[in-house]
Amino acid sequence: MNGLIQGVKGLLSFLSAPLIGALSDVWGRKSFLLLTVFFTCAPIPLMKISPWWYFAVISVSGVFAVTFSVVFAYVADITQEHERSMAYGLVSATFAASLVTSPAIGAYLGRVYGDSLVVVLATAIALLDICFILVAVPESLPEKMRPASWGAPISWEQADPFASLKKVGQDSIVLLICITVFLSYLPEAGQYSSFFLYLRQIMGFSSESVAAFIAVLGILSIIAQTIVLSLLMRSIGNKNTILLGLGFQILQLAWYGFGSEPWMMWAAGAVAAMSSITFPAVSALVSRTADADQQGVVQGMITGIRGLCNGLGPALYGFIFYIFHVELNELPMSESPSGGSVVTQYHLQQNSIIPGPPFLFGACSVLLALLVALFIPEHTNLTVRSSGWKKHCGSHGHPHSPQAPGEAKEPLLQDTNV
Repeated sequence: MNGLIQGVKGLLSFLSAPLIGALSDVWGRKSFLLLTVFFTCAPIPLMKISPWWYFAVISVSGVFAVTFSVVFAYVADITQEHERSMAYGLVSATFAASLVTSPAIGAYLGRVYGDSLVVVLATAIALLDICFILVAVPESLPEKMRPASWGAPISWEQADPFASLKKVGQDSIVLLICITVFLSYLPEAGQYSSFFLYLRQIMGFSSESVAAFIAVLGILSIIAQTIVLSLLMRSIGNKNTILLGLGFQILQLAWYGFGSEPWMMWAAGAVAAMSSITFPAVSALVSRTADADQQGVVQGMITGIRGLCNGLGPALYGFIFYIFHVELNELPMSESPSGGSVVTQYHLQQNSIIPGPPFLFGACSVLLALLVALFIPEHTNLTVRSSGWKKHCGSHGHPHSPQAPGEAKEPLLQDTNV
């Protein structure tokens, strides 16, 4: 049931994200931020009202589960280009922080007070989030870029997601970025669906150890996506930061695949935190490539591809576990040696010398993503937006050779001063 829900959500997200992003480029970000947050959180109270309604609503909510595309377009509206990678890192880091705190809080409250309180509290926080957007979040899209009112006519070309996809897909740079995101996020989505079960039932982690693993990984990811990302973007540039993040992801997945001891999982988890710099760096590169009136649609494309991976990744990982005969069979519960209580015993049926075959497949997929990313030009913004400057400099005898990351801005500043 969970796989079916994630598949439907992922497909709907893939189809709707460019449309919602394109509409936010016309009608503004705030209204679509409200819309996406509301429908993403709408299934929460249904968990205690009707499981079937919950399944139905959470599947359909995939149409609006594209908050990241609207948020990243919002960030692009209010920041300068050199600030965006840090801003995107902060957005991703706060998401990681929520993943660190919310499972522990929910598990504790559910154990002490029951699941009903968890659902009520989650619903209250969602309502608080919506009220915060209404009261405290201003519209970021400039007034001149929006129609006079919601009743103003909007052409189908502005709202048609397939026209938007075709328009942006004609840009070879954006196409390379989309392929890179697909090949790198597909194994990441599959990993999220199975890794913690893998730790419990194959690597022998206890529930407490899994919780500690999530917390440590989340804290390291926050540090990586803020401090480390900012330092890397300034020192080695946008493209090299993406390549470094993909390299860390390959190492992490290979270590997960061949690792057979708990300490290896901890070490690979530290590497996984460093690989989390890839997505904010990719989003910063995309925002630099797109024009101001296309930030929503290009960020929507990236979010839509991630949504598609969220649907395909879990099914792919489960299939690879199956074909390599890595299965878990739960045996009947038996009495513990101390008497009284019962314990659940697990038996691992594994006919493969590789503990985690899907992770090795993921490493190969990310390797392909790295090879594709090599063809993405470093200074896409200078190439797209300063062709007139290059022609002007060419008439004055300035060199056209590629420049180091630290030197790229100097000629542009000189031309601006002129």
